[in-house]
Amino acid sequence: MSRENILHKVRTALGRSAGQAPGDAPRVRLRVPEMDVETRIARFSEALQALAGKFHRASSMEDARAYVAALLGNKSAVASNAPYLKECGVTTLPGVRTGVLEEPELRRLCAAADFGFTSADYALADTGTLVLFSSEKEARMISLLPPVHVAVLPKERILTGLEELLSLVSLPGERGSSMVLITGPSRTADIEQILIRGVHGPGEIHAVVV
Repeated sequence: MSRENILHKVRTALGRSAGQAPGDAPRVRLRVPEMDVETRIARFSEALQALAGKFHRASSMEDARAYVAALLGNKSAVASNAPYLKECGVTTLPGVRTGVLEEPELRRLCAAADFGFTSADYALADTGTLVLFSSEKEARMISLLPPVHVAVLPKERILTGLEELLSLVSLPGERGSSMVLITGPSRTADIEQILIRGVHGPGEIHAVVV
């Protein structure tokens, strides 16, 4: 069947003719549910852990640093330049490299590191998703290359879901070169329908909410 025949069938099904201008797009309606902070934290925790992610609620910045330090042990890590990581003292832990801006050097470090430490611009309660906008503060590869990703963020950044995110950031391209949505550890079932973690990204993810 020729291309024109296919397009003619599509137009006929839609009740349109060739060259007809499209109508106005429907108005976007975002519905943001009412949800208090404690409920947001609980739902985010449940959703993340249902996806085999790890959740820790830190009582303070010092508690968050202690949790990350216990995970790190004597291994190596690359930390993003997010100010919140510095405020929590994560960037001063032994074995942590941070402040790297040159792409080749950062790639080399991330490929060899055991952990990638980031903050998160937002988190989505309904799906357990972390939202990171790529920038010099949050280099994308830190959350993608190391086998373990640890994100530390304050509870105020937890949103109800994607609709609230889009109501706050209607044009993500203005915030960074990309908006990364991380929902649980990396997983694939492409090979014989067997679920395998860590193929396209970290096989383990921790969210530390302060």
